[in-house]
Amino acid sequence: MTLRVVAFGGGHGLSASLRALRRCSRELDLEITAIVTVGDDGGSSGRLRAERDALIPPGDLRQALAALAAREPHTQRTAELLQHRFAAMPAAETPDGLAGHPVGNLLLLGLMEMLGDPVAALDHAAAMVGAQGRVLPMARRKIDIEADVLGADPSRPDEVTTVRGQHNVAVTPGHLAAVRIEPPDPPTCDEAIAAITGADWLIFGPGSWYTSVLPHLLVPGLAAAISASPARRLVTLNLATDNETHGLSVADHLAALHWYRPGLRVDTVLADAKWVGEPEPVHQAAESLGAQLVLAPLAVADGSPRHDPEALGVALVPVLGAAR
Repeated sequence: MTLRVVAFGGGHGLSASLRALRRCSRELDLEITAIVTVGDDGGSSGRLRAERDALIPPGDLRQALAALAAREPHTQRTAELLQHRFAAMPAAETPDGLAGHPVGNLLLLGLMEMLGDPVAALDHAAAMVGAQGRVLPMARRKIDIEADVLGADPSRPDEVTTVRGQHNVAVTPGHLAAVRIEPPDPPTCDEAIAAITGADWLIFGPGSWYTSVLPHLLVPGLAAAISASPARRLVTLNLATDNETHGLSVADHLAALHWYRPGLRVDTVLADAKWVGEPEPVHQAAESLGAQLVLAPLAVADGSPRHDPEALGVALVPVLGAAR
C-alpha cells in the first residue's frame, strides 16, 4: 500500500524532514510531496526578489529538490550543482553579481521566467535531479511575512513594533506576539490542494516555527484544505528555541498551532526527549490537539540542535506505518 505523505515547511528543517522520509522509503512505500514556504527575502532569494522581481523566491524550493534527489551518481552530481554557491572573486574591481548565489536559485528563476509557471518549473527541475517526490510552492506568488514584536527595541521593552520581511522577523530580538502574511489570501496552486486532499499523512515541522511552519496555516485556501483533509497529521517539534521562539516552552509551540488554526486536529506529536524535559506539560498540550506524544532520539550525534535525518526516519517508520 502506497502512503501519500505531504510535508510542510521550508529551509533546513524541511530538508531534514524530506531526507528522513527518503529513509522511511527503505521500509515503506511512500509518495512524497513537499509544500514549501515562499516568503524568503534574505540572501540570494532576497536579491532575486528585488533585482528580478522573482515570481517566487527559489531558495527553500531548491533545498527541497536537493533533499529529494535520487541517489544515482549523475543525479547526485546535479543536486550538488544546485547547491553550489558562487564565491566572491578575490580582489574584484567591479561588483560581482554572481557572488552568493547558488546555481539552483538561478536555474529555478530561469525556468520560472521561461515557463511562466512555478509548478512547471519545479517539475522540470525535479526531473533533472530524479526527485523521489514532488516539490510545490505554498502559493503561486511570493508573500511577505509581517510580525508584531514586543520589545524589538531593547530600550523600549514594553513597546510593540511591526517587523516586515521573513529575514527581519527571524533575527529581530523580543517576543513575537503575532505573525501575518501579505497578501493575506495569496493564490494557491491546485496541485498543492489536490496533494493535501488525497494525503494519508500531513507533516508539519521541524523548522522555524513562525516563518516556515505556521505560514501554511495563514494561507486561507491551504488552511481550509488542511482542515478538511481526511489525512492523519503529525507535528515534529524542534530541538531548541531560536530567535523567533525565544521564551516559548515546548507546549507553547503546540499552542501556537491552535491559536493560528483553531480546531486543527493532530494525531501525533514527535519530539526528542532531551528537549522536552518534563514531559507532562507537553503531553497535555499534545492531548489538547487530540494527539499522542511520541518521544525518540532525533538529534545529530554532535549534540547540536539539528535533526539527524537517519534518526528521524527511524522514528517515523512505525508512526507512518501504523496508518496502513
